[in-house]
Amino acid sequence: MSIKCIIIDDEPLAINVIAKYLETIDDIEVIKTFNNGIQAMSFMKDHQIDLIFLDINMPMLNGLNFIKSLEHKPMIAITTAYKEFAAETYELDVIDYLVKPISLPRFMKCINKIFKSFSQKKVNHSVVNKRPFIFLRINKKKMKKVYLDEILVIESLKDYLKITTTTERFIIHQTLSSFTEQLPAKKFIRIHRSYTISIDKVDSIEGNSIEIDGMRYVIGRTYIEEVKQKILNSSS
Repeated sequence: MSIKCIIIDDEPLAINVIAKYLETIDDIEVIKTFNNGIQAMSFMKDHQIDLIFLDINMPMLNGLNFIKSLEHKPMIAITTAYKEFAAETYELDVIDYLVKPISLPRFMKCINKIFKSFSQKKVNHSVVNKRPFIFLRINKKKMKKVYLDEILVIESLKDYLKITTTTERFIIHQTLSSFTEQLPAKKFIRIHRSYTISIDKVDSIEGNSIEIDGMRYVIGRTYIEEVKQKILNSSS
């Protein structure tokens, strides 16, 4: 089931940036774009919308008042040039706050939040939605859905990551720290400055190393106590 989305921004260039990013994501459908909130509000009376990318500083009706006026709120991601409204918007339960210019890696972090939230809302609708997943940008044009329960190891290669799953390997442009932050802490743990692993996929622990799928990985000295404790307690 695709996420139905609208974009509201009084700057055509800003709309184009968001729309271009979304072109590579099959599961989000941009239904319409608007340059003011009044038109968008009228449209939403007759159309079911799951997600809004919303600017704050707009004529007639600013983004904050637009949110407050909604009786039924979809997921809302703020896109603005102003940092100072962040605290107020989180009180309005927005899903993310993106400061322009929005980089693609930052945008993809937002997208993964959106999919996670959407899956939770639809969890009773299908078996597929019960499996958490993340989207990986594997080349300039393609986004790949990867289920979290298939990930074995994430390895840092300086500014890139090698992600090994039960069936495939991917190289993406992202840091290990930022990627690990997107993963559920109950299921994944960083064991070394170069590795984050799936706790459920650990086959054995020996000394200062673990084994996953026939491969051994060293646990860093600063991580070893926490890693062993978390792995050994994961089944309890």
